[in-house]
Amino acid sequence: MRIRIILVGKLRERYLCEGVCEYLKRLRPYASIKLVELQDEPVPEAFSEKQLASARQAEAERILRTITDNEYVVALDIRGTQMSSEELSRWVQERALYGDSSLAFVIGGTTGLAPEILSRAQLRLSMGPMTFPHQFMPMLIAEQLYRAFKIARGEPYHR
Repeated sequence: MRIRIILVGKLRERYLCEGVCEYLKRLRPYASIKLVELQDEPVPEAFSEKQLASARQAEAERILRTITDNEYVVALDIRGTQMSSEELSRWVQERALYGDSSLAFVIGGTTGLAPEILSRAQLRLSMGPMTFPHQFMPMLIAEQLYRAFKIARGEPYHR
């Protein structure tokens, strides 16, 4: 399985970079995995809806240029489907079973994801109703993917 975590923005905090790198390393026996960081659009502190939409649009264009036609796109969206770790594990296994062996998990920038990205996604996934900084999301999704593979193989980790 080939998995890409596409992040609008760049991981800046050392502890987040280290955490993401650790989970990417742990995932390598199970899948080919890569973090792709895209440039985010600067948005002023006091912004208008027009500026917000313009920033989302520019980021959406970068995302659409990055994802490929054969990737199964998962948009991380607070309004999306919530899954338990076990459900995510079954979902990942089903993707492989149905031939969806290239997955792209898309994490929007601070302004969120544009409608074009949400409509391109085959799944909108929520990590829960709480709001997290988008910089945390690569580590959270990488950890959950690692947990999903461990669950699928019956290996110790998930408790």
